[in-house]
Amino acid sequence: MRSPSPTRRWLGLIAIALGVALIVVDTTIVNVIVPSLVEDLDATSAQAQWVQESYAIVFAALLLLTGRLADIFGARRVFVIGAVLFSATSVLAGLAPGSGLLILARFLQGASAAMLLPTSLSLLKATFTGKARGQAFAVWGSTIGAAAALGPVLGGWLAEHVSWRWAFGINVPLSVLVVAGVLLCIAPSPRTRGRIDVPGGLLSVISLGLLAFGLVEGRSYGWFVSIRPLKLFGLTWDGGPSPVLVALVLSVLAMGVFVRRQLSLGRSGDSSKVLMDVSLFSISSFRGGNIATLIIGIGEFGIVAVLPLWLQFTLGYSALQAGLALVPVAIGSFVASGASFGMAAKVTPLAMLRVGLALEVVGLAGIGLVASPDSSWWPVSLVLFLYGIGVGFATAQVTNVVLNDVPEHSSGQASGVQSAFRQLGSAMGIALLTTVFFTTLGTKLHGRLADAGLSAAQSDKLTSVVTDSAGAAIGPLADHPQTAPVAEAARAAMTDGVVLGGYIAAAFVALGLLASLLIPSTPIRSTDDDADPAPVEAEPAHP
Repeated sequence: MRSPSPTRRWLGLIAIALGVALIVVDTTIVNVIVPSLVEDLDATSAQAQWVQESYAIVFAALLLLTGRLADIFGARRVFVIGAVLFSATSVLAGLAPGSGLLILARFLQGASAAMLLPTSLSLLKATFTGKARGQAFAVWGSTIGAAAALGPVLGGWLAEHVSWRWAFGINVPLSVLVVAGVLLCIAPSPRTRGRIDVPGGLLSVISLGLLAFGLVEGRSYGWFVSIRPLKLFGLTWDGGPSPVLVALVLSVLAMGVFVRRQLSLGRSGDSSKVLMDVSLFSISSFRGGNIATLIIGIGEFGIVAVLPLWLQFTLGYSALQAGLALVPVAIGSFVASGASFGMAAKVTPLAMLRVGLALEVVGLAGIGLVASPDSSWWPVSLVLFLYGIGVGFATAQVTNVVLNDVPEHSSGQASGVQSAFRQLGSAMGIALLTTVFFTTLGTKLHGRLADAGLSAAQSDKLTSVVTDSAGAAIGPLADHPQTAPVAEAARAAMTDGVVLGGYIAAAFVALGLLASLLIPSTPIRSTDDDADPAPVEAEPAHP
């Protein structure tokens, strides 16, 4: 079967990038619309938390499994099914009459999103070769960076001017375009003969799901001892060891059993059932690239979780203005994408990865340098623009590096592994940076209030009010003359948290840059980008 023409392949890339943009935006857009949906659905704080976080937890849990499904059933088929399900679950979320159904819809959205991310990588690897592959990954990576930044803008505008429900409803027509574009412009994908290792699949889902839960919920429920009840599906966990600690321990145990099972299946010669081919880690670019992916994810995504809080409650921006302040990240990502097109024929993906990471370090450290309680918008925009350029280079090219030497028949599970490393790095980064941010906020604010002569009881109470509200109490405190000094101290303490977070994030990205030195450099492959790849055994044309 011959592949589509170069023009149709690039149109297919646009459809794939749009599909990836949808799942990334749905990760960030909900953070902005939560106040509106809480008011409309009369949701509790615990329900609002699960509306935000259930998506990310299920998303991470299923990545390994969906990557293997892509190898067996064809990446295009799984991608299209995922897009259709994402549209259907978005309708369910947008029409949900209560918070319970909305949480269920978010769980299902996470499952369909997990079908889209790894398969998008497989489709790009199979569709593009040579310098065109680097260009395609540049578009893919810039889309992720831009979508993460634009999600809060879109959510803020919809919540203020239309309805929070359209934050989900807008996915439906866009998903139709994604499905049509992929079916019309992307060739049916090759398939690998094999079966699903059901016990291995369950172990991977349990391990990754519990790990994501632990990382996401650590600050909420306590890392070691329960600090608040966990209520889910009518059950309550209250007191004793933290559910987060138990989840993390069980995750490690389940992952150990999973890896042992995969090694055993591989040694037995029954490779058709292997869910994760552990031998892929013998490929130095795959092994080193995934290590770098994990470390980079910690630094890249954590700061984005706390910046909107600082922009709103310290600098006084509205939710929409805070979203707009992150637009330079999206602009920088697109600048990197454009630059990558000209560089692809002369600069290796690994070199572009290192350039991107260096720019990220500068941008993240710049946040620490320019942040102050009365920061102007333009220095913040400048460092975020540099950071966005770095994200545009690094996010795309680390994926290109990881998958470059992977055999075609294993690209699905390799993409699933790389996506899992990316998501877990992101979850770890958000857990680390939010913990650092709120710990610094509480410690610094308490110290400033004590220095101002407040009693320990007063300092404790006011510190709790500010930290428990994630900074939202600063505005009301500033409105009353007697508590205005407390608001000023809180703004300064919140800025201290952002400064420290920027430096820590920069340090992790710098560590990722060092980790990239372990990846061997490969020469740029000179291929005819317009040539059709060799015929392959492919999935049927209809999904």
